[in-house]
Amino acid sequence: MSEPQFFHQGDLVVVLTSQPLDRALDYKAPEGGCWQGAFVEVPLGPRKVLGVVWGKGVGDFDYAKTRSVIRVFDVAPMQQSMQEFLRRVSEYTLTPMSKMLRLATRAPGLGDPPSMRHVYRMGEAEITRITDTRQRVLAVLEEFKGLSFTLKELAEVAGVTTSVVKGLVKLGAVAEHATPQDMPFPPLDPSLPCKALSEDQAAAVTYLQGNGEGYNTTLLKGVTGSGKTEVYLEAVAACLRQGRQALVLLPEIALTAEFLTRVEARFGEQPAEWHSGVTMTERRRTWKMVGQGHAQMVVGARSALFLPFQDLGLIVVDEEHDTSYKQEDGVLYNARDMAVLRASLVGGQVVLASATPSLESWANVEAGKYKKIDLKSRFGAAVMPNMQAIDMRQETLPGDRWISPSLQKMVESRIKAGEQSLLFINRRGYAPITLCRACGNQVGCDNCDARMVEHRFLKRLVCHQCGETKPVPKICPSCEAEDRLAVVGPGVERLAEEATTLFPDAKVAVLSSDLFGSARALKSQIAALAAGEVDVIIGTQLVAKGHNFPLLTLVGVIDADLGLQGSDLRAAERTFQLMRQVAGRAGRANKPGVAVLQTHQPEHPVIRAILGGDEEAFWQTEAREREAAGVPPYGRLVGIVLSSPNAQEAFDVGQAMARNCLPLTKIGAQVFGPAPAPIARIRGRHRVRILVKASKSSPIQAALNEWTALFKLPNSLRLSIDIDPQSFY
Repeated sequence: MSEPQFFHQGDLVVVLTSQPLDRALDYKAPEGGCWQGAFVEVPLGPRKVLGVVWGKGVGDFDYAKTRSVIRVFDVAPMQQSMQEFLRRVSEYTLTPMSKMLRLATRAPGLGDPPSMRHVYRMGEAEITRITDTRQRVLAVLEEFKGLSFTLKELAEVAGVTTSVVKGLVKLGAVAEHATPQDMPFPPLDPSLPCKALSEDQAAAVTYLQGNGEGYNTTLLKGVTGSGKTEVYLEAVAACLRQGRQALVLLPEIALTAEFLTRVEARFGEQPAEWHSGVTMTERRRTWKMVGQGHAQMVVGARSALFLPFQDLGLIVVDEEHDTSYKQEDGVLYNARDMAVLRASLVGGQVVLASATPSLESWANVEAGKYKKIDLKSRFGAAVMPNMQAIDMRQETLPGDRWISPSLQKMVESRIKAGEQSLLFINRRGYAPITLCRACGNQVGCDNCDARMVEHRFLKRLVCHQCGETKPVPKICPSCEAEDRLAVVGPGVERLAEEATTLFPDAKVAVLSSDLFGSARALKSQIAALAAGEVDVIIGTQLVAKGHNFPLLTLVGVIDADLGLQGSDLRAAERTFQLMRQVAGRAGRANKPGVAVLQTHQPEHPVIRAILGGDEEAFWQTEAREREAAGVPPYGRLVGIVLSSPNAQEAFDVGQAMARNCLPLTKIGAQVFGPAPAPIARIRGRHRVRILVKASKSSPIQAALNEWTALFKLPNSLRLSIDIDPQSFY
């Protein structure tokens, strides 16, 4: 990259704003001038808006009428590599640059001048009269020792009024400090000793640290419990020793707390955080300090990829196969793939870590694009669980039961031995369907073509598409029959009810994201499970994501066939990954584990591959089938959704687009549809899907731009283009 350009007062500069405009605009540089990449405030009509100086002005507008930049924000300028990254993501995903800039500036108060604020921490005084509300405040401060809270934030997190906090300040139990708004993060010390490493881990660390300078991507594949985290933390240490910054992406907020503890143990301090669970004050601090180089390491969700790093040297994508790395609204990007792009632009290293890698990463290793490290054994005395299947066709089970007699006996033996069992089903709520036995109506959402799921814990029916809720009805909303509504199928809450009946002396707990109001409550529950306070855990896919429960020796998958249904091209891959990940929760300490799959299809190739453990054979078979079909990762797919309040309007536009698709057929692409989306109405908008299939080397983005430019869409219609879709709902 060339050196950023400096513009003197009055020079024309082009400014990209976060407003929905079709181009950047010319402005005059302000008094004192500005650098390329400077974050600025500019006039736009009667408003003042945020923008970034993108480069030299075009000069296609009367200079005398060109307005001036109002002011330059006191934050680090955007790096040229970041400008290039946003441009490349925009071109790949067909997203307007204004949306890309919004994604890269998602922190409040970026233009606020440096100022002081009052923050609250644990005080030294002990109080004699402790109330429930006071205890909640002190518990928050104890739990988040490294974080600063404003008065409002502390009150909100603790669920109390600000007067409770002020009362504790007067008593000395909470200390009030005046501090600058955005402080640098404490330095991390990579010279501190790491944990003892196995021979496999040490070899992997040597390999990663010896990769040298410049861009490279490595797939760190290791069986569950093999110690992948310790390995890539040593890659972080090497990055910090070089004076560069590191980013670790995690797929789930619930994983963050345990991971931060491990980072602090390794480097002496906690890193910066970036996810929806941190306060807005901390988000602004992280954004600013990352840009100034005063945050050496960031742990975050997928959007952390768009932070303004000064010198990014390493990106770790943990559980790289996880579907939550795909953004499904707004800017439709895959953080795993964009991490590789971002590292390539800054000469950084990428580590993709997983026990069950995505087929895309597996194919890139096979093609020689990525390197690969394989950790084949668990750390220490732990061994991989014994995999078994229960053929549900041979089990005698009442129609309202889902835990087979064979699995029940296995759980009972674990309870007697003081060990934990996990019963897994990938369905939130109590039951997926509420059916009227009189007329056959299935209670659906008023705004979507989706069934509403009963959440008995909330005493509500919930739409998992739009979030709409309503009370559980007493009469059928279709035929008004009373006492004829029945729930069909199990969710985690119903499974927990059955487990409580079958194991009356056991402690049963549900681990599902929708049952916890905050990340703190979820973290507390996970800690209790890890400490062995529960005998039987009922969980959704949240439990498959990296948690370590030392006393857990049995995993029972209630419906191993669930993911094999439907036409999703990744159904087999995802089922394989999820089952292997869930099974990997068992036997992670000294006691051997058993993983049991309840299935009606024990002869299915995916079930056989899971039980046999021959992962390489599974990937090779899956790869051959995808390659023969010309689908990802050996071909390109583009999902197009047209949505409108009027179903006919969406179909008419879809049919017109399908008939006039010459720009696509010129590059050999095929167009399928239009057809109603599997969920044909969401939030009152009717949805029509078109699928485009092309060869991997085809210039699909240019063809799509040319194609969509042929049509003037009605204002009421929305067009969404998803390159490399992960879901097809």
